[in-house]
Amino acid sequence: MRVLVIVPTYNECENIRPLITEVFQVVDQAVAEGRLKGVEPSLLVVDDNSPDGTANIVRELQVAAFGSRLHLLSRPGKQGLGKAYLAGFQWGIDQKFEALIEMDADFSHRPIDLVTLIEALLTGADFAVGSRYVAGGGTINWGLGRKIISRGGSFYSRTILGHPLNDWTGGFNAWKTKTLQGIGLDRVKSNGYSFQIELKYRSLEAGYKGVEVPIQFEDRRVGQSKMSAKIVFEAFGRVWGMRFG
Repeated sequence: MRVLVIVPTYNECENIRPLITEVFQVVDQAVAEGRLKGVEPSLLVVDDNSPDGTANIVRELQVAAFGSRLHLLSRPGKQGLGKAYLAGFQWGIDQKFEALIEMDADFSHRPIDLVTLIEALLTGADFAVGSRYVAGGGTINWGLGRKIISRGGSFYSRTILGHPLNDWTGGFNAWKTKTLQGIGLDRVKSNGYSFQIELKYRSLEAGYKGVEVPIQFEDRRVGQSKMSAKIVFEAFGRVWGMRFG
């Protein structure tokens, strides 16, 4: 299975080099040990013209370390997380990858958890959700307010959308390419926080099999979070549009 890890970036120069290195180390080791038999991993950075030189670091790593397994898609400016992922998905589809994985650049998504996400696809799931809210999952270094917003958002989405998924808002997810093609990416309307909710909802509504695998989610190591309360509450409003749109 040809697997593409997609990492959107904007000003992630402090994180991108160690993240790329660790992703390849972890997945390559799992392949060597037979846990991910037949998996061929690649990574695509979707960079929104970061002024801190994030893209230049990716280019250096292409030459110095990872060659044709590391790719860069440069966009002219910030257009939103959802659009970054849609661009990455389309690039991966065009390049005939069989699985596409969403992953943050800031180490809030642990590279080691990629292994269980990919395993879920190998054992029959159409998509796999990296879940903070199943047995074995959790969050690290989160304040009470953030926990309430995150858990409340998933409860809210689950109640309105009518599918028994525990973690609707998480962004560490693995998709078989056929699943994303099947839901019609051109129909996805969300761009911000609600993007993750919409992908899951459309996939479940279309009858695709999704599983939740436990992950540990930690606050970013360095840099500044791009999340805000406004973004979150705008997303909650979008949920009604998904259900009745």
